[in-house]
Amino acid sequence: MNSKAPSQEVLGTYKLTKTETDLVKATLRGFNRAAILWLVAQKQRSGYEILKEMKRLTGQNFHSGVVYPLLYELEEKGFIAGKWATKGRRRINYYSITSRGIELLKRLRQLFELPVREVLKDLLGEKGVRERSTKRS
Repeated sequence: MNSKAPSQEVLGTYKLTKTETDLVKATLRGFNRAAILWLVAQKQRSGYEILKEMKRLTGQNFHSGVVYPLLYELEEKGFIAGKWATKGRRRINYYSITSRGIELLKRLRQLFELPVREVLKDLLGEKGVRERSTKRS
């Protein structure tokens, strides 16, 4: 018998309620485009490689019905470019970042240099907001 309730997912060793799961998924959805840009800035990747990396980075399953529309959107807006290649009998579209995508990624990095960085550091348990708030008490 499965001890995990159907409305719960596991994040690490912590069981999430449905509300928590929904919040995690919404947070990741908002981060997907930036993560894809970052991944293709590292190296040219196929959609399948991006799916695998997104799962590795987040611990969440990403379906092709989520990732491919984002790839098409980023390509349509000129942030990434796809290039078809043949591997055996298969044709694979490899995505790379464009100069416009590099500029957007630079702006995103600047955004995370602002106070948002403190929030992220606190969420990650790094020194920052938490340490300062403890000193004030």
